[in-house]
Amino acid sequence: FSLTLQVSYGGSSEQLSNTELFPSFYRTVPSDKNLVEAVVQLLNKFGWNWIASIGSDDEYGRGAQGQFSSMAGDHNICIAFEGLIPTDPADPRVTTRLEDTITAINKTNVSVIVLFAHSKPAQALLRHSIRMGLSKKVWIGTEAWMLSDTAASIPNIQSIGTVLGFIMKAGTVPGFQNYIANLFTSVQQEKFCQESREMAQLLGSDTLQTRCEPCDHVSMDDIRPTLSLFQVQPVYVAVYSVAHALHRALGCTHRACPTAPIRSWQLLHFMNTLPFQVNGQSFRFDESHGTNTGYKLIFWSWENSSLTYLPVGDYEGSLNINSSLIRFHTADQKEPTSECFRQCKPGQFRELKGYHLCCYDCTDCPENTFWSHEDSSGCSPCQAQQWSPARSTQCLERSEHYLLWSHPLALALLALMATTAALACLTALLFLKNLETPLVRASGGRLSLFALLALVLLCLSCCLYVGKPSDELCAAQQLVHALCLTACFSTFLVKSLEITLLTEFPRCAPSLLHWVTQRAWLLVALCLLTECCLCFCYLCLGPDSLVADYKSLPREVLLVCHTQSWGAFVLMHGYNGCLAFVCFLGTFMVETSGKKYNIARGITFAILIYFITCIFFVAFFATLKTVLRSVTQICTILTTSLGILGAYYIPKCYIILLKPDLNTEDYCQYPTREKPEEDSA
Repeated sequence: FSLTLQVSYGGSSEQLSNTELFPSFYRTVPSDKNLVEAVVQLLNKFGWNWIASIGSDDEYGRGAQGQFSSMAGDHNICIAFEGLIPTDPADPRVTTRLEDTITAINKTNVSVIVLFAHSKPAQALLRHSIRMGLSKKVWIGTEAWMLSDTAASIPNIQSIGTVLGFIMKAGTVPGFQNYIANLFTSVQQEKFCQESREMAQLLGSDTLQTRCEPCDHVSMDDIRPTLSLFQVQPVYVAVYSVAHALHRALGCTHRACPTAPIRSWQLLHFMNTLPFQVNGQSFRFDESHGTNTGYKLIFWSWENSSLTYLPVGDYEGSLNINSSLIRFHTADQKEPTSECFRQCKPGQFRELKGYHLCCYDCTDCPENTFWSHEDSSGCSPCQAQQWSPARSTQCLERSEHYLLWSHPLALALLALMATTAALACLTALLFLKNLETPLVRASGGRLSLFALLALVLLCLSCCLYVGKPSDELCAAQQLVHALCLTACFSTFLVKSLEITLLTEFPRCAPSLLHWVTQRAWLLVALCLLTECCLCFCYLCLGPDSLVADYKSLPREVLLVCHTQSWGAFVLMHGYNGCLAFVCFLGTFMVETSGKKYNIARGITFAILIYFITCIFFVAFFATLKTVLRSVTQICTILTTSLGILGAYYIPKCYIILLKPDLNTEDYCQYPTREKPEEDSA
């Protein structure tokens, strides 16, 4: 089948841009899609994102409104109300539908209305808006009604607010007004009318047979305003586009055209190729067979009830506006606001509100989340090793958190550690110097030196808790702590056994006491060997290891030692608790007269201090989540060390240095349970 060339000077529907469905259709006006793009850019220019959209219930209104709805969502424009108004004035439901439309607009509190409608439906809507007292709005119109005299002549039309709209850019057709003026003069002559009737009869038309009575009263002044409208040039260009295509198809020169048969479909190739000139302006059909000449932005400017169509901008792919020329209906004549949301700032996400999916509040991203351009409807969580403040656009790397050597608390504790270790060393030196005195021998002799050495090592182990931890340091902390306490408590166990034998089993004490005394170091070694076995189990089952705690601190990663096997941990430290408990049972009930030195009392108080310290350590360690955990462990070690020194060794140093007269065999002998007969005597 053959294709018939069609050139339209008014068809703007976007459906006609489909060249597969309409391969022979061309037009000299822009598509409605271009118009909608211009409207969307205008709304974005003034920040209007909460608007009402109304279209006439016909192909033009439905098509343009459909294009606008699709494009508005892509540009963050929320349509609060979308409706169609009837085009048939004879429809009995016209009034009801218009009133319902205006009522719905009122409920939305929008300040901007986009109207895609022809002249008559637009006029009806504007009349009802004025009658129903619709508040002043910004009306954005199109060429279909913007330049209509009927719409502009509605009584009290100025009360609707501000009217802005787009009309197609079009040049003037030279000589057209003179042609119309001459034609208008000829119509009034009988000769012209007779020739027109004869021509109509030859063409078989009866159009001129009926006389138009009102037309006799139309003057040139009545039609002059319409002669400059934009619709004139598209018609002119449409005719010339076909003429140029025919000229090329025939191979015409400036002098003549060859006579040759040309079919309509043969012109399609020439319509698609070279541009053509019309009155010095170049035109060319694009890939969708249209000519996008652009638009002018028109403002209805009223001066003393006189309307002027004032150009305030233009659109040719991008919108340019001279805002200073627009006098809005607001008190300060500046653009009103019409928004259900504001542009969110970096670090904020859109939180939907109400039932409008495009309406939202801007909410700050919480801590440890960030906002990204890819997903503006929510905040993305930072990775475990990262953090972010509230309202952030990126995540930051967490800094490592542990007890630094330069930390004030660390310096204070290290000073206390040095003091405690120095005190233990001085005590050991004093005991070494007075090793053969009764008080030192009664306190354990060389066993006391061994215990004091263990206390010095225990104090120095505080250094393991300062600085950046590692898997090796984590394991070493528990091993050193457990072994040093075992070494100290094993010497107390020997003294507790001696005291128990003398006080609770005096008859068999001489023989057993000799065995215990001679094998004291063996008992200490057995205690240490048992603890070493438990430490080996601890290392095999799962020693403490370094873990990164990302939950305790908001901006830092806390490096802590994590216990892998609580069973092995409890066995290792519980063994020391058992040794301490046995020592306590063997000494806490021992009483002596005021004339004897009670060695058991020192062990009792040292063990009590150890137990109280352990209770406080568990309570604090379970609740603290910062470097204070390391501080708590150091404080536990130092408190235990100072408790043992203060309760057991310092009183003996006091006697050696300040009361040497009490350092005698009689005063320092082992406490014994006195017989009742002696008591009664």
